[in-house]
Amino acid sequence: MSDTQTLIENRPPSVATLFLERVAQTPNAEAYRYPVPAASGQGPDDWKSLSWSQAAERVYAIAAGLIDLGVQAEQRVALASATRVEWILVDLGVMCAGAATTTIYPQTNAEESAFILSDSESRVLIAEDATQLAKARERRAELPDLHHVVVLDAAGIEEGAEDDPEGWVVTLADLEARGAAYLEKHPEAVKERVAAITAEQLATLIYTSGTTGRPKGVRLPHDNWSYMAKAIAGTGLISADDVQYLWLPLAHVFGKVLTSGQIEVGHVTAVDGRIDKIIVNLPVVQPTYMAAVPRIFEKVYNGVAAKAREAGGAKYKIFQWAAEVAREYAKVTQDNFRRTGTASAPFALTAQHKIADALVYKKLRDAFGGRLRAAVSGSVALAPDIGYFFSGAGIHILEGYGLTETSAASFVNPGEAYRTGTVGKPLPGCEVRIADDGEILLRGPGVMEGYHGLPEKTAEVLESDGWFHTGDIGELSADGYLRITDRKKDLFKTSGGKYVAPTEIEGQFKAVCPFVSNIVVLGADRNYCSALIALDEPAILGWAAENGLGGKSYAEVVGSPQADALIQGYVERLNEGLQRWQTIKKFRLLPRDLDVEHGELTPSLKMKRPVVERTYKHLIEEMYAGAREA
Repeated sequence: MSDTQTLIENRPPSVATLFLERVAQTPNAEAYRYPVPAASGQGPDDWKSLSWSQAAERVYAIAAGLIDLGVQAEQRVALASATRVEWILVDLGVMCAGAATTTIYPQTNAEESAFILSDSESRVLIAEDATQLAKARERRAELPDLHHVVVLDAAGIEEGAEDDPEGWVVTLADLEARGAAYLEKHPEAVKERVAAITAEQLATLIYTSGTTGRPKGVRLPHDNWSYMAKAIAGTGLISADDVQYLWLPLAHVFGKVLTSGQIEVGHVTAVDGRIDKIIVNLPVVQPTYMAAVPRIFEKVYNGVAAKAREAGGAKYKIFQWAAEVAREYAKVTQDNFRRTGTASAPFALTAQHKIADALVYKKLRDAFGGRLRAAVSGSVALAPDIGYFFSGAGIHILEGYGLTETSAASFVNPGEAYRTGTVGKPLPGCEVRIADDGEILLRGPGVMEGYHGLPEKTAEVLESDGWFHTGDIGELSADGYLRITDRKKDLFKTSGGKYVAPTEIEGQFKAVCPFVSNIVVLGADRNYCSALIALDEPAILGWAAENGLGGKSYAEVVGSPQADALIQGYVERLNEGLQRWQTIKKFRLLPRDLDVEHGELTPSLKMKRPVVERTYKHLIEEMYAGAREA
């Protein structure tokens, strides 16, 4: 038996146990960094640190405070907050109290928040601020199980408090003080709760943001997270010397799993969920690894291309040349590593790469903090050409794959042996097989217990022998690398009987066109494919300023004949590499980008195709008006 198998098979029942072990092993080591805005409100943030023992003091106080509020094992404590260090401390506090965290995105509206609180029977809500508290107050009559709301940021919570029952709203500081007092009387209370946790006990309830109907609560027991912690450590991708930059939504399973691996390994995590601060924070934090969704890498690529274009013809030509060198270098070195175990390239290509590195790539690496060893990408597919560009530039993007129902991480690319365009190999302990129709099936300790209160829905995806139906279509290489080709439900057939995988075409277009933000390929039961295209606002406005459209709004620019002609050229370039039935015959530019606020993207930036198609039904009908259906 390998060391990794031993680690996994001998895992403790919970991450709460792992946390206590981590605190005992390295009490004085740095655990978390977090930003504190400058007192003046201007200037750079001041970054503070918590050691493992300092984090534990707060976690134990939160856990004891919840116990004092009457929270019992497996009872739900909801958490509605953006990513911040308190999110992690509260989640650990909930786990150490033996309770279960129900995650709610801060963008979730009052109606859906109330549904999640009610369906999960949450007894306590941890609300980030007055905005999150107001949602609970608005629907309080529908929430008889909700006994308390704990607010992280107390500013403004008095407004509307006249209708609150006594003791219904408390601050996090009050909860911690209450917990500290409880621990003085019952010093072993938290450790006793942790010792009583069983592997099968519910740890987390995460509601999937479905494209239709109510979200489903995914039940993830403590064993899922304990397994994930050991399996991530077993990959060897992270070490105690790492610094992770964590900005992903912790309400999402991808963000949440990163906290489990960190506790097992013991490295530093810098936490700040403000997306608008990523570019500012990276040179300050200087992470050695981070996780992101493809949209971040696409925006960086588009931004770099736009800057080069603005700098003038010569610099743009240098960037375009360097980008092609990066892609070629990445493809050659990855292929050689696969065949020989050495990431080598021919002398001429290596010489070109060295020049391009000095001119372009080093600046790009510096923008990521200069120490980034690897970035993990997940949630949706990364366009391979963008992956190859970053790979060749020395920013190694390790694509991974998993679902909420499999505790986020089922596959990840293995370090130096990563292959762009694949999601790598299964984590230790995860089994995979491809069904006759191409669907990916997974089995292992990361798979959910089921959907909360929905046994019929559970039975639709989870077989009695443990195999989970992912709904994704994929291919396994002879040596175990998985390539995702599309979502099973997104595949469509044209009226001519040809199958089309829209995600694959969309990814190719993102690599071809530096102005695109989102693209939706359509064509189900039609005799040709079409597309709705949303452009990246900074990139297209930069182009507009250089092409006689300066000063116009985004909507005016995308509505212009010049922008239409620009994108037409990229669509033609895309079509050159597609089969005839896949080619985009018509497209429409959208008057604004897709976003979370209008319900077209999930908080993890996955596209909700049915919502987009409903919103822009008139444009779709326009593209097919008068078309002869075969």
